[in-house]
Amino acid sequence: MFEQLAIGTVVICATVIIHIFFIAVLIAFLTQYGRWLTYPPKLPKMTLVLILMVLWLVVGLSVSAWLWAGVFLLIGVFEHIEPALYFSVVTFTTLGYGDITVDSSWRILASLTAVNGLIIVGLNTAFLVEALSRIRIAQVEGIDE
Repeated sequence: MFEQLAIGTVVICATVIIHIFFIAVLIAFLTQYGRWLTYPPKLPKMTLVLILMVLWLVVGLSVSAWLWAGVFLLIGVFEHIEPALYFSVVTFTTLGYGDITVDSSWRILASLTAVNGLIIVGLNTAFLVEALSRIRIAQVEGIDE
């Protein structure tokens, strides 16, 4: 049990660091090009930027799922990459089909994968809400420096 908690803690910390990087890239992008969003046509620009932000964050989620899959392979929970990746995506997103499961000796680690997914998806959602809020405020204020 403690081995699973230790492994899970390390992987959760790693995924948080991964998402800090992905969010930092978006913050740098918005800082650099955010003013462009305040000029007309605003809605198409905001739509494009939102799509790009969501796709970028999905890449971050994918990297996290690959990390979990790699850990599952490394510790011998799975023997092949496809079921390891499938399980980590399904569990990380808390979808939980249940068609592929881990041995009962690894249930705690699998649960930590789901907890990690909830936290990371929440973090991404919070970032998107805050970014859109700031974009909308800037657009309404009509900053044109």
